[in-house]
Amino acid sequence: MFNDKSILITGGTGSFGHSFVPMTLAKYNPRRLVIFSRDEMKQWEMAKLYGNDKRVRFFIGDVRDKDRLARALDGVDYVVHAAATKIVPTAEYNPFECVKTNIIGAMNLIDACIDHRVKRVVALSTDKASSPANLYGATKLASDKLFVAGNSYSGYSDTRFGVVRYGNVMGSRGSVIPYFLSIADKGLLPITDARMTRFMITLEQGVELVWHAFEDMEGGEIYVKKIPSMKLTDVALAVAPDAKHEIVGIRPGEKLHEQMIGTEDVLYTYEYPEHYKILPSINNWSSDPYRIKDGKKVAEDFTYCSDNNTEWMNIETLQAWIAQNRVKIGTA
Repeated sequence: MFNDKSILITGGTGSFGHSFVPMTLAKYNPRRLVIFSRDEMKQWEMAKLYGNDKRVRFFIGDVRDKDRLARALDGVDYVVHAAATKIVPTAEYNPFECVKTNIIGAMNLIDACIDHRVKRVVALSTDKASSPANLYGATKLASDKLFVAGNSYSGYSDTRFGVVRYGNVMGSRGSVIPYFLSIADKGLLPITDARMTRFMITLEQGVELVWHAFEDMEGGEIYVKKIPSMKLTDVALAVAPDAKHEIVGIRPGEKLHEQMIGTEDVLYTYEYPEHYKILPSINNWSSDPYRIKDGKKVAEDFTYCSDNNTEWMNIETLQAWIAQNRVKIGTA
């Protein structure tokens, strides 16, 4: 699919990019893989990892800048949109900035990709876009809607847009596992709420879902990976079995449980062996056999939440994962 093709990833110096780039270079042989981001120091550090590999290119730019996007997309075949303002409290206290990046940035990218006849675009979403309870989730829901509608907005262009939605990424920078590890020696871990649950997905699984979306999409689909859940208290026990827990309360905009498919999406959701697919509600695309393929319609009362999940990760499994990945936890 990507052999001898040009790929651009926005926000490519983030956690997802640090997994997507090496995995894609190893599995495929792209002609060019462009990391587009606004942080020159992160690009400088990331460039050291690839030495003289001429396939990997770095492009300073911001998705808020439509002209810069247009320049970066010259000759690009595929785009992964990973750029976002995504820390929940940051978005709550800086709402205008969050909207500029997550909504205006999405609009800029859609326009630029259509204008440059990019073949396929996959945008990364979040569980927080499903029945959003905070500004970050609301902006990502708007972004999802924009990318879905982009397939109609593109007119006679062959550009197609899809979305991948997943929850908490295990061990990513700023997430709970590296945070707990950093303070485990203090013997006291802060727990927002003892009832809290979270989905658990590895970055590698996220990359594989993006690959699948590129291969499968007709345009407008939202792909949701089937992944296990875990109680936050069990995460704490896996990291520091002897540490005490202090209940500190839920942060502004934070949910008790993660949700990736809500009741409003049920009419358009199909199940597959390893994922779900939410089809577009517009243009009768939800009944398109090319989009449905071999999917099975979910039940009318279905929701996909971290507390009603049928698959759970136990403490021993997480401890084994931490032991295997400890060196890179929190580094990307």
